[in-house]
Amino acid sequence: MIKVGVIIGSTRPGRNGAAVARWVHDLAVKRGDAEYELVDLEDYALPHLDEPLPAAAGQYEHAHTRRWSQAVAALDAFVFVTPEYNRSTSGALKTAIDFLYAEWANKAAGFVGYGVDGGARAIEHLRQILATASVAGVAPQVTLSIRDDFENFSDFRPAARHEDSVRLMLDDVVSWAQALRTVRV
Repeated sequence: MIKVGVIIGSTRPGRNGAAVARWVHDLAVKRGDAEYELVDLEDYALPHLDEPLPAAAGQYEHAHTRRWSQAVAALDAFVFVTPEYNRSTSGALKTAIDFLYAEWANKAAGFVGYGVDGGARAIEHLRQILATASVAGVAPQVTLSIRDDFENFSDFRPAARHEDSVRLMLDDVVSWAQALRTVRV
């Protein structure tokens, strides 16, 4: 069965991403078409790029990198839940992506953004970053407004219409993950 990681792309104290990721995960597991797991960057405590060799070498010196590598390598696809900070994704998510290379290749990705404008610019940056790592980003995406989908900018209350967006995005993520699995084998 396809394994999809729902990656919480922020490690900021008081972050909204954990609630958003749990909502996506809860909707996803009801589908029964793949195995979905929450992947919290906070659990990996990745510092800012402390490996002496480039990620493309695949030779990791530090235990935290090897642990992160194993987690990403075990997945067939990803749903990146990203905040929009200063018109881009979080530094923690960018660093986590940069730690690895081959582990990302020929896998599918969906995107859920949140912010003032729904995180759309963060998603666009992620698409560019991940394309370089040979990750196929699917077209449907979910954009959540910090004004409309959060009470007091912190209590997540998504509009019901977003569930259809999640469904469409996950349909493509699973389809692409199945197709790309044949490329990786």
